[in-house]
Amino acid sequence: MKKNLTSRLSRSLRSITLIPCLWLALLPAPSALAQVTTDTLTTTQLADTTKAGVPVVTLDPALQKGALRKRLIAPAIFIGAGLLMIDNGLYDRHDVRYDLRTKAFPNFKSDIDDFLIFAPTVGLVALDIFSSQNQHNVTRQVGLLVASSAVASAMLWPLKQATNVPRPNGENDYSFPSGHTTYAFVIATMVSREFKGKSKWIGIASYTAAGTTGMMRVLNDAHWFSDVLAGAGVGILSTNLVYLAHDRWFKNKGLNKDWRADVVPTVMFNGSPGVGLVFHLN
Repeated sequence: MKKNLTSRLSRSLRSITLIPCLWLALLPAPSALAQVTTDTLTTTQLADTTKAGVPVVTLDPALQKGALRKRLIAPAIFIGAGLLMIDNGLYDRHDVRYDLRTKAFPNFKSDIDDFLIFAPTVGLVALDIFSSQNQHNVTRQVGLLVASSAVASAMLWPLKQATNVPRPNGENDYSFPSGHTTYAFVIATMVSREFKGKSKWIGIASYTAAGTTGMMRVLNDAHWFSDVLAGAGVGILSTNLVYLAHDRWFKNKGLNKDWRADVVPTVMFNGSPGVGLVFHLN
């Protein structure tokens, strides 16, 4: 009697243990089946689209999930750091001014920052002329630049009025953020986005020129370092927002497919070597 009872208990325990195991083994089956079905449908749709003669349009990286979040991270950090550095008990704009300006370069004075702000613009024009790898044609670039500058101004001037930070040299108020730095980073971000397919060093060079503009404003005692940080953030943010809106609303409008220009070596009429500018029109 005891033996039969033990046997029944053993079988019951095995059944109780086996049933959950079977369920766990079967649970992945529906998701796997759904995945196979989805892949099959996707393949069929792509095949049908290709057969119909309609090109398959891949989603631009700027429109993929999380693209807006990624584009907001850097400018949010710059603007947030600038706001925090206005006044705090650890290390604020006054401490940075003492370290960078008062102690290191007390007599520094230069007007180069008034010209260096245009360096990314000169680079953009030169690359448009000597390279065919810009993302948009020149007409569309002008529109994007005007829109980015307008968005930057719409953020810049209210911030100046709201914060009302006096300049370090005491000339006037409304120091935060730096206008020179904002517009320099607007153009630098545009250059980086237009020629991201050509070389990463183009973006690095444009951002370096914009960053140098901001540092010169600090050394000239025209702006606090917090102004420069926030200006960089506003410039990057405004251009990224305009490009994202353009890609979403206008899709592939204005892409650089209508013309391109190449610089080629040539021989002049007198036999001397030279270079020629060749325009390719489609």
